[in-house]
Amino acid sequence: MAALIRVVGRQCLLQQQSFFMQKRVAPVSSTAYEEMKKYWDKNRKLQRPLSPFLTVYKPHLAMMTSLTHRVTGVAMQCAVAGISITLLALPGDYPHYLELVKSMSLGPAFIYAMKLILAFPVTYHFLNGIRHLAWDAGVGFGLKTLYKSGYFVMALTAVVTTYFVFFL
Repeated sequence: MAALIRVVGRQCLLQQQSFFMQKRVAPVSSTAYEEMKKYWDKNRKLQRPLSPFLTVYKPHLAMMTSLTHRVTGVAMQCAVAGISITLLALPGDYPHYLELVKSMSLGPAFIYAMKLILAFPVTYHFLNGIRHLAWDAGVGFGLKTLYKSGYFVMALTAVVTTYFVFFL
């Protein structure tokens, strides 16, 4: 009796399993390519800008200070890594290359330009980093405060960089 129930039960399960395992696919109305083509055609017809760069997003102080902060950080990291790897790979030691640069008798304009190139990113990134730390503490998110702190960082960067370039 138990064997009969088992055989009948298996047959019923196999029939139901084949019923449940059948593919049920909804008809595809369009492909992803066709959907995107319709989307872009609609936007062209409505004369919407296809790229928001400099059309929708007008440059403003917060955007530019953030961009400059990121660029100075990446530039300093690349410079430190590049100079370090170069100095490790070159034969000789640091005093040798320092004497080599001194022997070139570079003019003051070139020296001041190099000092500016070195001083600006460090100064700006440091001062704007303090501004970012204030934001992390929840201070300075008001629009007026944001603009005041942005102009203050730019002015202080100019003063400190000038001091580094001409007085140190």
